[in-house]
Amino acid sequence: MGKLKEKFLKLKLNQKFTIMIALLVLVPIIGLSSWLFFIMEQNVIAERQHAMVYKQGKDYDQITKSVDSINMSTQFFLSDQALKKYMIANKKGETYSAEELIEFYGRDVASLERMVNNNPYLYQIRVYVDSGTMQEMMPILYRLDRMQKLEWVSGDEPEGWKFNYLDTIFASFGADRTTRIMSLVTPMDDYEEGRIGILEVAMRMDVMFPSLYEAEVSEWSCFVDSLGNTYMGEGAPDNAEEIVIHIMEENGEEKVYDTHIGKQKLMVGYHPVKELGGALISVQDIGKELGTIYSQRNWFVAASLLVMSILILVINKTVKGILRQFYGILNSIRNVQKGDLNVVISGCGPDEMGELGTQINKMMARIRQLMEDNLNHERLVKNTEIRALQNQINAHFIYNVLESIKMMAEIDEEYAISDAITTLGKLLRYSMRWTSGNVTVAEELEYIKNYLMLINLRFDYEIYLSLNMPEQVLRQQIPKMSLQPIVENSIYHGIEQMAEDTNIYVKGVIEGGDCIIEITDAGKGMSEEEVQNLYRKITGEIETSGGSGNGIGLKNVQDRIRMSFGEKYGIEISSKLGCYTKIIVRIPGENV
Repeated sequence: MGKLKEKFLKLKLNQKFTIMIALLVLVPIIGLSSWLFFIMEQNVIAERQHAMVYKQGKDYDQITKSVDSINMSTQFFLSDQALKKYMIANKKGETYSAEELIEFYGRDVASLERMVNNNPYLYQIRVYVDSGTMQEMMPILYRLDRMQKLEWVSGDEPEGWKFNYLDTIFASFGADRTTRIMSLVTPMDDYEEGRIGILEVAMRMDVMFPSLYEAEVSEWSCFVDSLGNTYMGEGAPDNAEEIVIHIMEENGEEKVYDTHIGKQKLMVGYHPVKELGGALISVQDIGKELGTIYSQRNWFVAASLLVMSILILVINKTVKGILRQFYGILNSIRNVQKGDLNVVISGCGPDEMGELGTQINKMMARIRQLMEDNLNHERLVKNTEIRALQNQINAHFIYNVLESIKMMAEIDEEYAISDAITTLGKLLRYSMRWTSGNVTVAEELEYIKNYLMLINLRFDYEIYLSLNMPEQVLRQQIPKMSLQPIVENSIYHGIEQMAEDTNIYVKGVIEGGDCIIEITDAGKGMSEEEVQNLYRKITGEIETSGGSGNGIGLKNVQDRIRMSFGEKYGIEISSKLGCYTKIIVRIPGENV
């Protein structure tokens, strides 16, 4: 599966589109057609199954009706007292006079014969008597030696059901040698005399088993008796015995089902016939009907494949036409990759591909413009660097000069001047120290302390710095020079106009996962309108410009904090006119 996916990913775009479209069309067609042909197959099987159930039920009803007829006839003969009396007398060796024989034949035997003739299901009823001298009264009474000519007679006691034999009790040329019969053979016994005769109630096989002799194309039946003997009817195929053996191995109860035996698809009906001690089997070859469906399915699949092949060619050609402009754009991009930035995609149409080409042309024009601007900028930077190098004053020279001035002040015992120069040196070192990252809050506060020390030299009043900073806040990272502009803003816009001793309060707290630094001055404060106007300048809603009180310092602080930590962070303003101004700086807490 992985190799197929890898091969598919390596294909060209038009080939991928062709395969995907073909699959989207082919898969539903195959699925739907498979389902339709499966339904057709199941319908044929269900129809044949219902027909087989009906046929088996009909055949079984005929068998039970025929069995009932044989059983009733048997009981009738067994209960006939005149017949029994004649047979007992014959057993004892008693003789009848001619008049008695004529009377017995004309009255009793004729009555039995009429009963047989009136039953259309019966073939014949015969009573066999073990006597060599008895006068036979056909078609009812026969001597026992005639029974010996029947093929079912063996050394065993003749009793039970006998199937599929010819009527051979007469050896004459005109005897029927085509009709197959079956019969119920019952011994006739007397309590005192014992065996007095044998009763054979016969019926034609086609009457008992009509389905065996109904010649239909691809359908046949058979009967299997209790001994496993199979009696086939007309239309049975050459491999019928093999099929019957296979069916008998699988069955034992009544059912109708479809099965494969060899290469044949068969509908099989198995119906036990307890009355005869065997089973009725019906078989129908449904392979031809199903073969027609399979043939239709194969033709449909072949036609679908042909149509699909043509469709794939058409789709591939159409997709190539649609993607022609895309491939043109792709070749242009490859030329750009090789270094040709003067590529211009021509023939951009109004569709999506045309819009893509247009946008790429605009992008290339913009790239060319940016590259030109970048070259100009590089030239300007180089020129600026050259001028800066020419005018640069070495930082160590400045520190050395300040150190010399400090030593001169100390020699003259001007210690205030010496301390001021020391503080200025620290300020310069912090300002001029290069760093690409942030500084700690502690470092920024140290810078503010030095800044205030120098500021206080200018004023007749004192500005005090009051700190309330937990150790955890002092360790937090903050952009360099982000708190000093706030303190400077407090002095020049809040405290300087009041000209009196005052404090600047700096407080740090941890709130949730953030670090909050509050810088509060006891200056002149601002009205609500002034606060809102300043806040809009800081957030960029109002454009700031140069000049005092324009908020550009606070905006720079806001921008730098958000560039470093995200839009969630920055500064907030709280003020009350004549009382105070508080700037709240929110930064993310580290190791909180």
